[in-house]
Amino acid sequence: MPIGDIIYILALTLFAFMTFVIIRNYYRKKFNDKGQRMDMLDAYEKEE
Repeated sequence: MPIGDIIYILALTLFAFMTFVIIRNYYRKKFNDKGQRMDMLDAYEKEE
């Protein structure tokens, strides 16, 4: 296996991992521990 193929596979793996982490962190910031959206928290509190 040429060195270029190994570097290509490593780059693709790193790209996929970084994309997963970025998306996961985005949704962690958007929702609280109860699964409620942080930007809609006032609407949730009014209903209760």
